[in-house]
Amino acid sequence: MSFQRGRPSFVTIAAQSLRTPWVPLLAVLIVLATLTPARAAQRLVLVAGGGEHETGVPATQARLKDPFGVAFGPRGDLFLVELAGGRILQIDTAGVFRVVGGTGEKADSGDGGPAREAAFHSMHALAIDPQGRVYLADTLNHRVRLYEPATGRVGPFAGTGQPGYAGDNGPALMAQFKGVYCVALSPDSGTLLVTDLENRRVRAVDVASGRLRLIAGNGARGVPNDGARATESPLVDPRAAIADREGRVYVLERSGHALRVVDRDGLIRTVVGVGEAGLAGDGGPARAARLKGPKHLCLDRQGNVLIADTDNHVIRRFDPIRGTIERVAGTGEAGAGPPGQAPLETALRFPHGVAVDAKGTLYIVDTGNHRLLRLEESPTP
Repeated sequence: MSFQRGRPSFVTIAAQSLRTPWVPLLAVLIVLATLTPARAAQRLVLVAGGGEHETGVPATQARLKDPFGVAFGPRGDLFLVELAGGRILQIDTAGVFRVVGGTGEKADSGDGGPAREAAFHSMHALAIDPQGRVYLADTLNHRVRLYEPATGRVGPFAGTGQPGYAGDNGPALMAQFKGVYCVALSPDSGTLLVTDLENRRVRAVDVASGRLRLIAGNGARGVPNDGARATESPLVDPRAAIADREGRVYVLERSGHALRVVDRDGLIRTVVGVGEAGLAGDGGPARAARLKGPKHLCLDRQGNVLIADTDNHVIRRFDPIRGTIERVAGTGEAGAGPPGQAPLETALRFPHGVAVDAKGTLYIVDTGNHRLLRLEESPTP
């Protein structure tokens, strides 16, 4: 380690202080402070929502209606889906907000035509591949649909639209789902994970072949045993799932109040939560923590799992290497904290979505406040 020429190292000063009692400890601390880089200050800023306008305006002047999912296109533009609003929304790199899909009606129509004229039913999430195609969790239509920004058209991708359970190991288009609550692409974008909540299963579509396979869940309701085969195990109610670069699949359980992981050998275990609702455990072992109705998750660039702990009104981070959990944003009380505050001092209201962009920046869908927030960092003076 090198230091600026002529400046004594902290180690040297500390050693001298041991030999020379009259050197005040305060002086040592002052020198140490001058050698320590400034910490980054964080704040949550408003990205979209809070306005009354419909389209073609700055996103901070736009009206959002129960936004649930957020994802990023390959050119840096941002897409949102709304639960109650029934719309697909786009925010370009200039910050301009547009409605690009959905009539607002709760229905199932429009395949093969313009997305702006299509109807969806309670979309919960979305995923975007490197070509910019947007996969939509059309939740109560029990299927996955595909929006292509290049053409502005929407079409089917997985599921017949009839609720049920069928189709594993066959064409995803001919399969049946019941409550598609989350879709997420694998890091190589070759696999689309589909969280089939009411069937208590996580399933996967091979994007190239269109074939469907089972990842976790046997359809029964229950807590899986650690080390059991995932496809033969019960689940409580899988709400979201993501895959990491090591081939593991994380499964978030809503009323199970837990995060589980399926390893590369197909074995499942619980990594966060005791299975009881609560807000406890930050700074300690994740396995002993309590969640409350978590709804969504994503990975950061370090491989940590960010969890929208929805009914606790907070965002939390699970470190799979250390096995610990910590709070990232939210006070733990429902509210509408003004943007610009420190994340732990900003009240959220039922956040339902989290995502990290190409730069590693965290975005939070603050659903109950009808807004999208971004976590920013800047050096302190």
